[in-house]
Amino acid sequence: MILLKSVELREMHMPLVHPFETSFGRTTLRRIILLTARSADAVGYGECTASEDPLYGSETTETAWHILSDFAIPWLIGRTIESAADCAGILRPIRGNRMATATLETALWDLEARQKCVPLHRLIGGVREEIPCGVSIGIQASISDLLAKVRREVSDGYRRVKIKIKPGWEVEPIKEIRSEFPDLPLMADANSAFQLSDLPLFERLDEFGLMMIEQPLAHDDIVDHAKLQQRIRTPVCLDESISSADDARKAIELGSCRIINVKLGRVGGYFEALEINDYCSRNGVPLWCGGMLESGVGRAHNIALSTLSGFTLPGDVSASRRYYEEDTVRPPGAVTRGGTILVTQSPGIGYHLDWDRIERATVRKQEFGVS
Repeated sequence: MILLKSVELREMHMPLVHPFETSFGRTTLRRIILLTARSADAVGYGECTASEDPLYGSETTETAWHILSDFAIPWLIGRTIESAADCAGILRPIRGNRMATATLETALWDLEARQKCVPLHRLIGGVREEIPCGVSIGIQASISDLLAKVRREVSDGYRRVKIKIKPGWEVEPIKEIRSEFPDLPLMADANSAFQLSDLPLFERLDEFGLMMIEQPLAHDDIVDHAKLQQRIRTPVCLDESISSADDARKAIELGSCRIINVKLGRVGGYFEALEINDYCSRNGVPLWCGGMLESGVGRAHNIALSTLSGFTLPGDVSASRRYYEEDTVRPPGAVTRGGTILVTQSPGIGYHLDWDRIERATVRKQEFGVS
């Protein structure tokens, strides 16, 4: 049983080590919401993955703060629930805003795991003690800069490389990487930058033996993706189009994709992610965990998610030092020379929060308690 007694929201400003550029913009600083949920006997942490601008999706850091402070938290604080799994049903009347509600939902799963003194990955039914890691490389100033980054990540042991693409930055970068790394597991992420009329381009990308092309068409589409997948050999992976297990079912039935990227924030938390895992496992569709430039708390949740049975491909779960000089957890996330992360066996997300770093990064805070 969980009686939520208090909640704290913080907004932190976390500068990136290097700017990260995709087809829809360039990020140099992350505005991250950290949520602390407390019961009488445990505490849990969640991180909001919404971006600063409504470009990846409709949510932003600011809208998430509003939904959490004015709706999600008041609906749950002071309320006794059987388990963290009940949170999703209580918050379901809130339409959309899944990144906001996932912030609270994931914190409650962490709280329940700590309450039961078990690692979070075991509470959710994870089956792995070590997860393979991939890396995501943003759009670079030149192909030579891109190749230098790929060399560095490969030498660090990452199992898969993903590069961001956009119109005018697709064939040549991929061709050059393939020339130097003919056997590298390589994928391209378009973040919805193309249209079905770009079919000749995608047919040309078939030449390079990519693992997948991620979200090539519109962010809310599954119909045109099905038409594209019928015409190309390369597997289409859906990201932005999949917000629920029902979305996954429809996309798979239509033949819109052969792979799905799952992000906890995008699907609203663990309850829906577990539904997606179960459905895709039954239907032979591989999953992997996507990234949103999370700090340590969000990355810890991604590690737990990646232990589920359906997550058979390397995800975007990489070392802290790739993004932040100082992370929010101790020890900072690290990748082995074999390109894996060892899953912690400590209760909950399994990491200690670095409160000195968090306090220095905090720009606003709001507390909620039972009156």
